[in-house]
Amino acid sequence: MSRTAIEARFEAYSLWRSRLTEALRGLRSWLAEQGLAQPQGDAHLERMLAALRDDKLYLAFVAEFSRGKSELINAIFFGTHGQRILPSSAGRTTMCPTEILYEPDLPPSLRLLPIASREEGGTVADFKGFPEEWVTIPLDPKDPNAMAEALRHIAETETVEPARARALGLSVTSDPTQPGATVDAQDGRVEIPKWRYALINFPHPLLKDGLVILDTPGLNALGAEPELTLNTLPNAHAVLFVLAADTGVTQSEISVWRDHIAGSRKGRLVVLNKVDGLWDELKNEVDIAHEIARQVRETSRYLEVPEERIYPVSAQKALAAKVRGDGALEKRSGIGFLEKALAEELLPSKGGLVAATLAAEFNEIETSVERLIAQRLHGLREHWGELSGLNGKNMDVIEHMMDKVRADKTEFDKSLQRFHATRTIFSQQSSDLYTRISLRRLDSVIAETKKSMETSLTTAGLKAAMQAFFAYANEHMDHLTHDAQQIKALMDGVYQKFQDEHGLPNIKPTTFSVMRYQRELKRLQGKHEQFMKGLSLLMTEQKAVVRGFFESAVSKVRAIYVSANRDADDWLKDMMAPMESQVREHQAQLRRRLESIKRIHQASDTLEARMAELKQVLEEIGEQHKAAHAAFRGIRSALKETP
Repeated sequence: MSRTAIEARFEAYSLWRSRLTEALRGLRSWLAEQGLAQPQGDAHLERMLAALRDDKLYLAFVAEFSRGKSELINAIFFGTHGQRILPSSAGRTTMCPTEILYEPDLPPSLRLLPIASREEGGTVADFKGFPEEWVTIPLDPKDPNAMAEALRHIAETETVEPARARALGLSVTSDPTQPGATVDAQDGRVEIPKWRYALINFPHPLLKDGLVILDTPGLNALGAEPELTLNTLPNAHAVLFVLAADTGVTQSEISVWRDHIAGSRKGRLVVLNKVDGLWDELKNEVDIAHEIARQVRETSRYLEVPEERIYPVSAQKALAAKVRGDGALEKRSGIGFLEKALAEELLPSKGGLVAATLAAEFNEIETSVERLIAQRLHGLREHWGELSGLNGKNMDVIEHMMDKVRADKTEFDKSLQRFHATRTIFSQQSSDLYTRISLRRLDSVIAETKKSMETSLTTAGLKAAMQAFFAYANEHMDHLTHDAQQIKALMDGVYQKFQDEHGLPNIKPTTFSVMRYQRELKRLQGKHEQFMKGLSLLMTEQKAVVRGFFESAVSKVRAIYVSANRDADDWLKDMMAPMESQVREHQAQLRRRLESIKRIHQASDTLEARMAELKQVLEEIGEQHKAAHAAFRGIRSALKETP
């Protein structure tokens, strides 16, 4: 069976990552061998290797129940297994959000998080760190029948009282046309998912290469798990919004598209599934094509999305065609056009982001190595000039030269004392910066916010507590900007003084930007303000509202603070490291100059021999410089060749 466009593109992307990883490892070894390894450069290399090693590409499928999401996933990714892998049948099948990925350290398995975990207040991301909270079912990839049977657990449900469903944060309705658990007219109970979340660990080639598939079970799940709408979907590299040609676009689907998917970034595609329902045997192919085109136009009008972003397919026929090897049916199913679109949008978009991140890190490595080589060449040439001036001179002149080098060293040592004093100020300002984004202080505010919300008796009280929490987060991000500017101004002055007094290479410390954190905070706040508009709070819903806020906004804000702490730590190290490297190199050069002139003065070495030695070292560093350029060009070329 021929590879799909997605498989071909993923294979190329995986090879690109492998080649780049090997090139970076080779560069790290070479720098160490040549004495060019520096702490900050090694940190940048490690971050690049980690980015390539941990690279994940998230593809989310979003739809109402019975739109054929699971069948579409089967058709695109599991057609080579000879049958359906994910459960797919009429009515509701996947009842909980399902993440399909590959974790090499774990055996193939289905892990299920009980719905009761919602009572404990933790997010799904939190529970991923506690494997004992999950029910684990082994999977045998070599036995598709057994695997398909095991995965039927995803569709399991249980019946509970409406109050119990609400306590779990699930919406309850008596209107079967609305999203939510529907109250049975006979016994008054409701059917809810048995599981909150499912993780399928499966050794599929694309999953091994970093693809992660998220299957969301109906629009009700988006409301039940705010983590999906506020965090997972906005950060997915591609989202397939699946509609059904036999039902058309519903009002709830229009709302979900506008509120949670459209306009957030590239890689948002609409799939008009089940078009085989329009394959009327009493119509000719032209009429059928016109009917499908009409459905596409209507979908385009309702969702306000270009027609070329809408892909009419039959997932069921596509899967059947792949299982049977029926090329004509596969072509008619339209799956090839969708797969091509995913291959052309999903990976290039992700690859471009990865390459841009790696290029920024690599700039720092290249700059630091170039700076170190330039500093060494400058010191050696300066010393060559000193020794050339001694040719034919008497001992008094040599002694005078030696005194001058000693004076330079003494003056530099005084500058070092001032530098160490500046480091004390730097440490204090760094401490102030860390205080702004202290996780301990944030956790204290989180606890106070939770207490305020749980004891609030009104909707206004809930809103006020939420607003106060966002106000705290935004205010401290603003202060973080001010503190970072103060630190940069301090280090700008230190670098400039060393450059003026001792001729060290010109370095401009980078600026620490918090704009991305501020934008994410603003987005989260906007989403929650939209959610709270017009909310008429019933006391039975209060616990669910509080839990939803903490599972989505609060957990995400804390994640933002964790990222800010990590990025600030990297920035502060990068701020100080170049100066420390320059200082060490300049000290070493002064020692070498003094020792060289001392040996000539004591007649333990001849001027000619010392100059010959310097010439050889200069030639070696020149060759080293050429080799570094070649290595850098190779990696830069690889970065530009993103598939």
